Amino acid sequence: MFKGFYTAAAGMLSQQRQTDLLTNNIANANTLGFKADQGTLKAFPDMLLQRMESEDLPTDRSISVQNKKEIGTINTGVYMQETVPNFTQGDLQQTSQSTDIALMEQNMPTKEGGLFFVVQSPDNTPQYTRNSNFTLDLDQQGFLTTSTGAYVLNTNNQPIQLKSENFTVDSQGNVTENNQQVAQIDIAYASDLQTIKKAGNGLYETLNNQPLPSARNNPGISYQLKQGFVERSNVDAAQSMTDLLTAYRAFEANQKIMQAYDRSMDKAANEIGRVR
Repeated sequence: MFKGFYTAAAGMLSQQRQTDLLTNNIANANTLGFKADQGTLKAFPDMLLQRMESEDLPTDRSISVQNKKEIGTINTGVYMQETVPNFTQGDLQQTSQSTDIALMEQNMPTKEGGLFFVVQSPDNTPQYTRNSNFTLDLDQQGFLTTSTGAYVLNTNNQPIQLKSENFTVDSQGNVTENNQQVAQIDIAYASDLQTIKKAGNGLYETLNNQPLPSARNNPGISYQLKQGFVERSNVDAAQSMTDLLTAYRAFEANQKIMQAYDRSMDKAANEIGRVR
């Protein structure tokens, strides 16, 4: 009896996690550079059911043996195996702000790869972002930073320092101020996006905390930086709402199954076998 109870409970837990994932995606539909999360549901291994019974042998000694007869398999539920970001390119939105510099991928060596801006975390751990809504801290030292204060790095792995917002960035990330090139924005290449994890605040890290190689001078990679543009979230709000309703209905279905099991167990405990 309890096998179905646990299967329904596992279904409720997995659909609850799916609901949390989808609501987080919808909440970040307008977050610049946000990459939607995708969940993978996987079934637990099936169990093989067998029936045990005794069979008497036709002998004078009344010998009985145990026989096993296969009944079939039973599913033991599902679980959310993993959540991974969807790194597809988001739409570009024009802002005309000089500090907004969108990254647009063009040609990649493999479909599994992706490009990122390189930023410096407070603890000097290599981090990456696709949120190109940068700012310039002119009140301090004039470094180009993310909205959370992380320094945007150049190809020499150094922060980019500017004197004003009157600068230009060409398609390859060359930063020019007062008719002089002061830096080139570094772009990192991840050959396998499965090795990238979210670090919060629109930042990403590698699973092994090792730095990604630069995409510069890689003949198999082409990209374009567009000043005055930002990359929007790649969340499909309409599809996410549809998936959310589907997950909610699946949760309700499993909930009704558990309620039916609960009533059955209540009757078994309080009515069956009662002495009158």
